[in-house]
Amino acid sequence: MFKTQRAKVTIRCNICGEKFTLRGRREPGGQVETGFKQCLCDNDKHFSIDES
Repeated sequence: MFKTQRAKVTIRCNICGEKFTLRGRREPGGQVETGFKQCLCDNDKHFSIDES
């Protein structure tokens, strides 16, 4: 059985500075999928993403 790994991800908006802490699933390619789409300031491209 294939078990997905969980990861804690901190996303910070480079426009307004808002910070989000989310849990995500590690995809087979190494990326973490959280479902995060955009910030409260409507920014959908400029983020700093830290995984722990």
